[in-house]
Amino acid sequence: MSPESTTPTPTPPAGTRDEAPQFVLPLVVRLERAAPPARTDALETAARAVLVLLGDERAHGDGAWAGAVRAWEDARIRKVVRRARGSEWRRTEALPGITVTGTSAEVRVFPPVPLDGWPRDLARLQVSGTELDDPEPPVAPDPARPVLWLNPELEMSAGKAMAQAGHGAQLAWWALPETERAAWRDAGFALAVRTAAPAGWGRLAGSGLPVVRDAGFTEIAPGSCTVVADHPALRASGPAR
Repeated sequence: MSPESTTPTPTPPAGTRDEAPQFVLPLVVRLERAAPPARTDALETAARAVLVLLGDERAHGDGAWAGAVRAWEDARIRKVVRRARGSEWRRTEALPGITVTGTSAEVRVFPPVPLDGWPRDLARLQVSGTELDDPEPPVAPDPARPVLWLNPELEMSAGKAMAQAGHGAQLAWWALPETERAAWRDAGFALAVRTAAPAGWGRLAGSGLPVVRDAGFTEIAPGSCTVVADHPALRASGPAR
């Protein structure tokens, strides 16, 4: 699993983002040897975890995490996915953060930290060497539910895809008006993550929906489109497929 970043942010221009102090949003997926999560569920749970943190009152105003979140959003929106099991996972639960649970996956998200200032119990966790599978092919998503569409032309590790799904969810959150954000929050940030059909990817990427373009630090070329965030409230003329 690898550190990722994405270019779009809601405020400063690119040059300013590069000059700002760099922060990172840590996510830790629970990965017990006997019961690893399904890949799609892990991706969806990671995306929901990002949204849960963004919607948490501690991330706004005078909240305990608000300063770190603002500093993170003013720089490049980096996310790092690490894995933990057993006592490692229990140590992460003692740190300030939020655990989000899916059907088979558990992901804990933490307030942003400086790129070179990770808490010791997170810094020691492994980043690479994890692959996840789906025991059964994912079912078609509900058309009324937000869908984060993965680029079918790219090979991404589980950690890479989890970070990219988180980016897509964040771009959708930024693009929504407050009323739609509240409705999504009230629905538990329901969403699906699916790989787009190759024949429909071009239409999706050019549909005007939020698109994640990778910074190219790991695995894929800079500027690659990795995710399209297809939220029903952002569709101009119905869902592009």
